[in-house]
Amino acid sequence: MKSESKTSTKDISSLMSEMGAKAAEAGQIIKQATSKQKDSALKIAAQQIKNNKDIILRANSTDIDQASRKGLKSSLIDRLDLGGDRLENVAIGLESIVELPDPVGQVIKSWRRPNDLEISQISVPLGVIGIIYESRPNVTADAGGLCLKSGNAVILRGGSESFNTSKAIVSCLHEGLRSANLPENCIQLVPTKDRGAVGQLLTMTKYIDVIVPRGGKSLVERVQNESRIPTIAHLEGLCHVYVDNDADTEMACNIVLNAKMRRTGVCGAAETLLIDRQAADRLLPLLAKTLMEEGCELRGDTSSRALVSGIKTATESDWSTEYLDAILSVKVVDGVSGAITHISNYGSNHTDTIVTNNELVAEKFLREVDSAIVLHNASTQYADGGEFGLGAEIGISTGRLHARGPVGAEQLTCFKYVVRGNGQTRP
Repeated sequence: MKSESKTSTKDISSLMSEMGAKAAEAGQIIKQATSKQKDSALKIAAQQIKNNKDIILRANSTDIDQASRKGLKSSLIDRLDLGGDRLENVAIGLESIVELPDPVGQVIKSWRRPNDLEISQISVPLGVIGIIYESRPNVTADAGGLCLKSGNAVILRGGSESFNTSKAIVSCLHEGLRSANLPENCIQLVPTKDRGAVGQLLTMTKYIDVIVPRGGKSLVERVQNESRIPTIAHLEGLCHVYVDNDADTEMACNIVLNAKMRRTGVCGAAETLLIDRQAADRLLPLLAKTLMEEGCELRGDTSSRALVSGIKTATESDWSTEYLDAILSVKVVDGVSGAITHISNYGSNHTDTIVTNNELVAEKFLREVDSAIVLHNASTQYADGGEFGLGAEIGISTGRLHARGPVGAEQLTCFKYVVRGNGQTRP
């Protein structure tokens, strides 16, 4: 293929069509693969990631260096980084998928009609999935592994920032597939950074059954606007922490700090702190001090700024901004009803939590906040399929069709009806 700078639209179209055809062919094989084959491929892939740690980390270092030279924000570079125990966790994520039950071929329900027809609803793979994501190279392993487990072929279009790391990880996934006598084309990575590849992927109705976008608001909106293929959307994480008047002080401090500062660049990071007006003068100074000592910038409404010096003035846009950085908007609200109203007006239906020891208040919040994930006395950073016991996940679906919340192996299946008769004809 030509160099990226000279790649023509025709070249990109031919490349993507070829990948689509290969994926469709591989999909016919992977959907029939046994549980033993799929799990064996995952185990070998995880081991290959461990064995090739140095190679992957060198590729990761190249990506980080290039991102730094481009001036990417530190929070985005943090998403790229597989140092420390993060690469080990990528391998563990694949191993955790092995432990999940095979989602394919499950009898969801069955019943017998008065005419003696036996009807069963059986889980089946979606087919060929196109996954478009930004920055985080761990998604390459998670997405590839989950599609393998659920019997789907996949075309991965990762972010240009993680290009080298993703290639190294896909090589390990291919080793796993080969070892299990499954075609490498079950998992393909788009081999160009050219953005035209995304546009082509969104029109490949002949080959692709579902598109899963994972990234920032602009990426998801582009996919939703341009795709001719059904999507499972992972939109921005405008996550809220509401601290009620009946919250335990120490618990509130711990949860707020963790929800915002554990990792600021993940979708489950809190972006807005809401605090009950009755508790504001008692709790907000302590919460603000805890956050600011950790380097978090606070942007608040008039009531919060009157209570704590050092809080900057929040603008209207702050309430609907996913910072993905050490910045938190702060608002004083009139109890749980005020918190629910604010979340309804500004939230993204992703993840929201309440901190309170009042069970009635907690139940009202859990019942009325219409988000994919709602929590009581727990950090929003638990918005993660692995933390739910679902293994790795591709993202948090904020839509209402097909899948909602963590999208894991089970959510990458649909179903068909199998009807068994003994000669019945319809009168």
